[in-house]
Amino acid sequence: NDSIAIITRSMDDTVFIEIHDTGIGIPEEAADKLFEPFFTTKEVGRGTGLGLSISYGIVKESSGVIQVEPKKGGGTVFSISFPVLDASEEDLTYENHIY
Repeated sequence: NDSIAIITRSMDDTVFIEIHDTGIGIPEEAADKLFEPFFTTKEVGRGTGLGLSISYGIVKESSGVIQVEPKKGGGTVFSISFPVLDASEEDLTYENHIY
C-alpha cells in the first residue's frame, strides 16, 4: 500500500512542510536532476517533466527552499521551508495577486 503523509510545523520564523511517500522511490542518480525542466523518470508520453520544475520555481519565488531525499528501498521525502512573512490580511487576498 502506497501512502502519502504531509507534516507541517513552524519554528522561530520558518514554516516547514514535509511530504513523505512510500512509493517506488527516486533513483539516486535522478535526484540531482529532479527539478530541471522536462526531466522525467516516467515512460515517454507520460508526464511533461514540468511539475517539479514549476514547484521549485514557486518555492524559490516565495523565498523558500525545497529539497528531496530518496529513501533506500523506496519512498521519498520532499522538504520545503518558507520564511514567515508579516502580511496584513489585505495582502493575503486572491485579488491582490496575479497567478
